[in-house]
Amino acid sequence: MTKIELTNAISDATGMLKHDAIAALETLLQIIKETLEDGEDVKVAGFGKWEIKQKNERQGRNPQTGEPISISGRQIVTFKPSALLKDQLNN
Repeated sequence: MTKIELTNAISDATGMLKHDAIAALETLLQIIKETLEDGEDVKVAGFGKWEIKQKNERQGRNPQTGEPISISGRQIVTFKPSALLKDQLNN
C-alpha cells in the first residue's frame, strides 16, 4: 500500500478531506521519524513496535573481486508486530 492509498483509505474511513488526511498522515510519519531519530522506541498498542538497533562493524567481501572489505557499523530500524496483529494475520 502506498502513501496515497493510505491517505485515500483514511479519507474514506473518516470522512476527512483528502488534503487533511494527507496532512494527518504526514504529521504522524514525521512524529515517528523524529522519535526514532531521538533514539526512542515507538510502540503502538495492538499493532507493533519500531525500534533502533545498532549493527556493529563487520568484515565482508567484494562479490566481484573477492577482496575483503570492512562494513561500517550503523543504526537500523526494526519493526516487531504485536501478538494481537500476528494472531489477526494468521487466522
